[in-house]
Amino acid sequence: MNVNAPSPRSWRRSPAHPEIKALAQSAKLGELPATAICGNDISSSCLYVSALAIAYSGKYAWVSLLMVAAVLYLFRKIYSEVVGALPLNGGAYNALLNTTSKRVASLAACLTLLSYMATAVISANEAMHYVQVLLGGWPVIPATIGLLAFFMILSIAGIHESSKVAVAIFLTHLATLSLLVLWAAGRLVSGGLAVLTANFALPVEGGLVQALFFGFSAAMLGISGFESSANFVEEQEAGVFPKTLRNMWVVVTVFNPLTAFLALAIIPMTGILEHQEALLSEMGRVAAGGWLAWLVSIDAALVLSGAVLTSFVGVNGLVQRMALDRILPQFFLRLNRRNSPYRIAMVFFVLSVSVLLITKGRLEALAGVYTISFLLVMALFGLGNVLLKVRRSRLPRPERAHWIALAVAIPAVLVALFGNAVMNPVYLGVFLEYFVPTVGVIAVMLYRVAILEGLLHGLKYLSDPLVRTISNSSGMITRTIDRINSQEFVFFTKGDNVAVLNRVMRYVTDNEHTMKLRIVTVLKEGEEASPEIRKDVEVLDRAYPDIKIDFRVLYGDFGPDLIQKLSREWKIAPNFMFIGSPGDRFPFKVSDLGGVRLII
Repeated sequence: MNVNAPSPRSWRRSPAHPEIKALAQSAKLGELPATAICGNDISSSCLYVSALAIAYSGKYAWVSLLMVAAVLYLFRKIYSEVVGALPLNGGAYNALLNTTSKRVASLAACLTLLSYMATAVISANEAMHYVQVLLGGWPVIPATIGLLAFFMILSIAGIHESSKVAVAIFLTHLATLSLLVLWAAGRLVSGGLAVLTANFALPVEGGLVQALFFGFSAAMLGISGFESSANFVEEQEAGVFPKTLRNMWVVVTVFNPLTAFLALAIIPMTGILEHQEALLSEMGRVAAGGWLAWLVSIDAALVLSGAVLTSFVGVNGLVQRMALDRILPQFFLRLNRRNSPYRIAMVFFVLSVSVLLITKGRLEALAGVYTISFLLVMALFGLGNVLLKVRRSRLPRPERAHWIALAVAIPAVLVALFGNAVMNPVYLGVFLEYFVPTVGVIAVMLYRVAILEGLLHGLKYLSDPLVRTISNSSGMITRTIDRINSQEFVFFTKGDNVAVLNRVMRYVTDNEHTMKLRIVTVLKEGEEASPEIRKDVEVLDRAYPDIKIDFRVLYGDFGPDLIQKLSREWKIAPNFMFIGSPGDRFPFKVSDLGGVRLII
């Protein structure tokens, strides 16, 4: 993420190296760029939240928005305490990781990732819709993909390059809002209170309590982006983080209620409801004419684009932290020459484009993901603060949130969550469609050892019978081979030389299955076997190590009687006995020998 520090090749190849922490200590973001990165997301809320609050709470919309600002003020302390005690990237994930378990923290991470994905896709798509209104005939989906690709490249270039663009967008947006507010206030002064009086005279459906309840629930979406600063706190200079929270709170507290009130003051309620999707542009047209409406539309496209950048930066910080904790693959930790985790940005881009194409640009479905994910992340961060107080009370921290603040802030978020579920019950089903697969991916990483062990046990369960069968078959085959090879053969020699005996050995090895051969010579009483034959047999025994040669000297007359006798004693059938071709003076026919074979 740091683009000014050196980037040795060895570190890029091993991004989990401890020196990367030291590398991140220089060239941090100051107050303005850090505020701009997360502020573009939260400040873009005025483009839709004023109209949304008016639609649900009518003339009390500005009160609902002030209530949201009050809740956000409480969360300033909550976030400051947690991040001050644990100044690491990850936001709610980091808070819960250090106070509960990886499983609970991973749920917060999944919600944050879904929130960022929905923010990126919705913001990019809405930005291109504004451009389409300005230019006409603009291809929204290809342009949305192009905008996502631009911020992917900007994110890969490094956070400092990204921050320069974010600052330009943020300052332009604040200037445009200020100009809009001044012209709208001027219109109120010059035009009188007739429109404001007429709007305030309208009855509110369901009464004051219901109006504030639904208005507050809808207006809570106007603080989306407040959690982003905690996801890249490690890239900020010391002491900058609480300032970003303060600055975001000021923007929300000033502009959101003020734009809602001024809209009620200069535009009739019917006009507000008619132009709900581009209320601020209509305010500009009513207050100053077409030029201000055009300027507001340009600003809307820019600041919504800035919200896309916020998503990329927040995802980079969160996924890096999760990968370092081995909840996501180490694949994401690879850095480029600018020390930017480029793979995170690329994967996030692919996922965002896939969601855009799957929804075919109809992003109403993602609104449920965006709404529920963001509110749950806020609630879980508050829970992380409670657990930090209880379980890590001795951990030093620069600020502390009061228990009363937690007792008000967390239920307020849960009330907003419930209100949105009541207003849009379909949101919950859509949210689960995206949340369950995301949790499934994280669960595979969390329980990968148990899953692999289960697969191993399953393979053993399936393979053990096969192994036993193979082992039994192997033993049976081995025994069969041994039984076949255990058959002993006999060759009767008359004192043949080594060449002849070698021919015998070659015949036996080529034609018979055996590991033992008896070479027998039959002599008359008083005769002795020549020493040469014994030496020849010894040579052959070494030359054919797979066959054991047993040399025997017998006394008697070679013939059918001797063969039958030896067959009975040695339990070797006559057809396993060999001789060379007999001469003319051999007194017996070969057929008389009971099956003895001629092999030479």
